[in-house]
Amino acid sequence: MFSQYLEEFEVEEVSVETFIERLTRRSHADFDINYLDGNTEILCEFFIQTINDLKVLQQRCQKKCVQLEENLQDEKNGHRQQLESLEDRQHAAIELFRQLDEKINLVAGKIIHLGEQLENINTPRRRVSEAQTLLGYTIEFLAAGTLSLNTVGIFNDNARLFEAADAIQKLYLIAQDLPEEKFSHLKKNIDLMYDKIEKDLIERFASEHHGGNIDEMRRIANVLSNFKGYSQCVDVYIEQSQDVPYSGKDIFDSVLPLCQKNYEIIEKVFSNPNQVMSKFILNIYQLKINQYAQTRLDDRRDERKYLKTLYEIYVRTLKLSSDIGKIKMSLEDDLLNKLTQNIFSKYLRDYIEIEMRHLDSMFQNELRKFYENKKHHKRQTERFSELKRDMQALISTKANINISQIDDFGGETFLSEELAIALLQEYSAAFERCKLFSKEQNFSSNVLNMTDVLFHYLLHDHICYALDIGLQAIPFAESKAHPVIYFFDVVQKCNTIVHLLENTFNANIVPYLLSNSTLIECTNKKRNFLETINNKINNGLDRALGVIIGWVKFTLQNEQKKTDFRPETDTFDTIASVACRAVVPYIESSIVMIKRSFDGENLSTILGEFGFRLHRVIFDHLTQFQYNTVGAMCAICDINEYRKCVRALNNSLVTQLFDILHALCNLLLVKPENLLEVCCGDALNCLEKSVVMNFIQLRSDYKNIKLSNTLKGI
Repeated sequence: MFSQYLEEFEVEEVSVETFIERLTRRSHADFDINYLDGNTEILCEFFIQTINDLKVLQQRCQKKCVQLEENLQDEKNGHRQQLESLEDRQHAAIELFRQLDEKINLVAGKIIHLGEQLENINTPRRRVSEAQTLLGYTIEFLAAGTLSLNTVGIFNDNARLFEAADAIQKLYLIAQDLPEEKFSHLKKNIDLMYDKIEKDLIERFASEHHGGNIDEMRRIANVLSNFKGYSQCVDVYIEQSQDVPYSGKDIFDSVLPLCQKNYEIIEKVFSNPNQVMSKFILNIYQLKINQYAQTRLDDRRDERKYLKTLYEIYVRTLKLSSDIGKIKMSLEDDLLNKLTQNIFSKYLRDYIEIEMRHLDSMFQNELRKFYENKKHHKRQTERFSELKRDMQALISTKANINISQIDDFGGETFLSEELAIALLQEYSAAFERCKLFSKEQNFSSNVLNMTDVLFHYLLHDHICYALDIGLQAIPFAESKAHPVIYFFDVVQKCNTIVHLLENTFNANIVPYLLSNSTLIECTNKKRNFLETINNKINNGLDRALGVIIGWVKFTLQNEQKKTDFRPETDTFDTIASVACRAVVPYIESSIVMIKRSFDGENLSTILGEFGFRLHRVIFDHLTQFQYNTVGAMCAICDINEYRKCVRALNNSLVTQLFDILHALCNLLLVKPENLLEVCCGDALNCLEKSVVMNFIQLRSDYKNIKLSNTLKGI
């Protein structure tokens, strides 16, 4: 039972209610359910027995806890005694270590003193020994002839090359102080052997470099650092390291990894790695890149290709310099920039002359090819062409003869967005080159000169010429034939090209000349060209609208019959007159053509002007006829057709003018007794009384109305 209680109490959370419930179920298991039913005393006795058992269990646990605490205390005391013993031993060991350290320092001091004494004694001996050895070599060199030098001691033993190098280097220094007249033979032999040993060391260095033996290379480099031919060792290393194949543009892709790899080796081999690395890079720029640039840039016959290649190589060289500069090595300040300038200075000296010549030639050729593809021979625009045209139009109108044939070139605009884009792209490329190649003090003037070339060919020779041709192709204002106008297409393409020019101007020129007076000069030149273009466009639009309205006027005058508005029959017909049906399709097509060629405020302005002129022509046309009731109905039908057309103009004022014209035509139709009411209506209340009276006078029954005093009060 006790073990069962222990298992129940050893769980992490003990619930008293759960424990009592479990005891109750256990009591039901020990006794009959029917026997326990209503007999609480038995259940109470069971609980009391359980409580007693738990008390006994508690006493046992307490005894066990006391025993465990006593054991714990005994173990603690034992460990404390062990720690105290260890501390005593540690203190003893520290004291012993201190005593030993003092003895070691004492002995070391004595040893150092003894070593210094031995060194003082041994140094003279060693020097005497070395002097004796060198004296022996000197005697051998004095006795040896030129042909028998290879038999002199260690100098003929490749295994003792470093020992021989040390000896000959010292002999060489000693020989410099000997008088020439007595020891010329000795000095000559020493010089010959010095050169031989130096050559052997360099050859050994080259061999070890091929084998990748860094340690041996460092040893040889250290020995050669005392020789006058040490620079030859550096040259051999650079020559062998850079003896790699280059092909095409890969020279730039290969240089940076080559520098990174060799800088790690140079740091390990040479005692002066920064100087060696500077010479390594100098050799790459002056030989490899310079030779590559000369090969690619020697041919200047194709100036466009030459400039493009120069820009490409220069940019790649600058990028290479930037990448090399990021390697953690101490190079001379501005070394890479100086090397770059040394390579390209001869090409940049006459750059701007070549650039200007190329732009002028390229723009001229592009325009020439464009007109040749159009099979058009560019004409010289006459100075007084406008006056000549006006005189021809006047003579043709007055004399009714055609003295000048209008050539519309089959609707060709002689403008090309593709050509403009090509010119602007070439200019942008030239601007990038100019920005990179020009000196700061020359940049502004160079940009101004290039911009002058662009404005001359694109604005003057291309756009202005197309506008002049387009102006000449506009029919005369009093044209009797159905006029075909292509000038709107010319204006549409002109606006597109000017928009492209503005984008290029704002993207290239403005940001780099923002605080420069050259920007004002460029802007003024552009403004002058654009004002000239706008004047030509305005002149052409005025003419084109005049031609359209003139043909409408001519057609109405010739197609409209008096009987249309004053027929002899009383039969009503709800269709427009023949004249109206003749001009409405042309008006609609003209509106569509204008909308296709313009947008924004320009479109609204042109459509408004077109609507005003059309209203004036129709108004004047209607005031030339007399109207009876049936004719007034026909006029209203015509006005309704015109109103449908002008709705496409999206101009509220024009729409209002035609609504008023419609209201005026109603004056021709209403009964005389209703005239006063119609005249006082909102539609006609804004007009002068004279205009209203003039329209009423067009009625065929006007005299009767006047006699009847119906018009009193109007």
